Amino acid sequence: MSVSTAIIEQFLSYLIDERHFSPYTSRCYGLDLRQFAEFIAGDGGFSIDPQAEQAALARHDASPGSKTVTSRILSTDVELVRRFLGHLAQQNYSAATTARKIATLRSFHKWMEKRGLASINPMTLIRTPKQPRRLPKAITVDQIEKLLGAPSDSDLLGARDRAILETLYSTGIRVSEVVAINRGDLDIDGSALKVKGKGRRERTVPIGSHAMGAIQRYLGIAHTERVPMEATSALFVNKLGTRLSSRSVRRKVSKYLKIAGLDPDISPHTIRHSFATHLLDNGADLRAVQELLGHQSLSSTQVYTHLTTARMREAYDRAHPRAEAS
Repeated sequence: MSVSTAIIEQFLSYLIDERHFSPYTSRCYGLDLRQFAEFIAGDGGFSIDPQAEQAALARHDASPGSKTVTSRILSTDVELVRRFLGHLAQQNYSAATTARKIATLRSFHKWMEKRGLASINPMTLIRTPKQPRRLPKAITVDQIEKLLGAPSDSDLLGARDRAILETLYSTGIRVSEVVAINRGDLDIDGSALKVKGKGRRERTVPIGSHAMGAIQRYLGIAHTERVPMEATSALFVNKLGTRLSSRSVRRKVSKYLKIAGLDPDISPHTIRHSFATHLLDNGADLRAVQELLGHQSLSSTQVYTHLTTARMREAYDRAHPRAEAS
C-alpha cells in the first residue's frame, strides 16, 4: 500500500508545465507528498488498484472540468489526513512547515479531483492552523554598505560578485530571479531590468546608478576576457562561463558577510527585505513597492509597514522629550 509514484510525478509535471512553478518549489511539493505517502503506507489506510491506476493515468489529460469519478484509487479520508497532521505534531514540526504541507496536500487533492483521479477531496474539511506572523528581517543601510563593499572588483569574479550584490539590493529581486537574468534583459540606456518572476510573470524594475556602474564594470572585464555575452546568454556566469546557480549566489553572500564582519544569518532574502524596508522608510508608496517586489497580493507587501512603524516608534521614543514617563 503506497501512493503511486507515477501519480505524484504527474502532479509535479503539472506544477512545472502548467502552473509554471520553479523546480525548487516542485521538489518541496514532491518531498511533502512522499512523506505523506510513507505515512499512509505505514498507517494502512490507503489502497491502490494498479489496473485502475494505469487506466486513470491514461486519461489524466481529460477535461479538467469533468466531474466523472473514474476511479477510487485515491480515496484518502479526512481522518487519515488528521492522523498525518497529528504525526507531524508529534514530530515537533513548526506551524509554518505544517501549513506548507497542508497547502501541498490541498493542491494535490484538488488536482486529482478535477481529473477524476479521486472520489473525494478530504482537504475541504481541513483547516490550516493559525501561526504567528513573523516580521521579515532587515538590516541597516550601513550594514548593506559594508556588504556591498566587500568584493574587490579588480578581476572578473570579484566584479561579478559586486554586481550581483548591487543588483540584489538595487532591485529587491529574488536570488532565483537574479540568476535567470540574460544579457538581453538588461536595458543599460533605460537603467532598467526585465525580471522573470514566479509563475513566469515578467516585470520591469529600475536599477540604480551604483548597481548599473557595477554591472558595466563586470561587463567590461568580461568583454576583455572574451566571455560570451549574447542577448540570450546568462548575465552572471561562473568560471566555466555557464549560468550561476541560486546555491552559488547564497554561498557568495555568506562569503562576503564573513569578510564584512556581519551576521552570518543574513541571507539574500534579507537583502530583499532590506530593500523594501528602506524604500518605505524613505516614503515610497506601498503599491509601488508591491510592483517592484513582484507581489501578487498587497498583503504580502504590507508586512513591511510593521517594520517601518516599529522604527518610527523607536525614533520617536529616542528623540521626543516627552515620549516616555520620567
